[in-house]
Amino acid sequence: MVGRDTGYLDIFVAHRQKLTDYANGIVKDAARAEDLVQEAFLRFNTAARECLVHDPVRFLYRVVRNLALDRRRRATLEESYAAEFPDGITSDLASNEATPEREAIARQELKRVEGALATLPERTRIAMEMHRLGGCTLQEIADHFGISVSRAHTLIIEGVRHCQRAL
Repeated sequence: MVGRDTGYLDIFVAHRQKLTDYANGIVKDAARAEDLVQEAFLRFNTAARECLVHDPVRFLYRVVRNLALDRRRRATLEESYAAEFPDGITSDLASNEATPEREAIARQELKRVEGALATLPERTRIAMEMHRLGGCTLQEIADHFGISVSRAHTLIIEGVRHCQRAL
């Protein structure tokens, strides 16, 4: 077990290449795998501030795996949408390139989600951030707040639904 804020960067650096290889095995894109590993560390670092991580290497692999699987699912979904439309319509949709329009839309959506998060009761917001952004388990969240696992789950569901309504 590693204490909060101690040794996490060293652990990440020591396992970075293996994590990247692991992600690349899932997404089949070395550049995207590297991006996923960086994002995983940012999420890991956030989670480590909220709760004590007992096995940081395992936790990092789990976050990388979840991010990579999400990316692969998204790519599969985009490909299925592309198959449904004529080439001209989907050329923009299938592109992974950032455009000013996409960035503006993403910023607007992020502001809506941030606004929705800000209006949540503090415990619901923290539980949702711990689970969705930090990767904490329901048990860890329940222990953190001194509540049951089912109540922790309910808090997260309430938070997600609130954010979905905002979008």
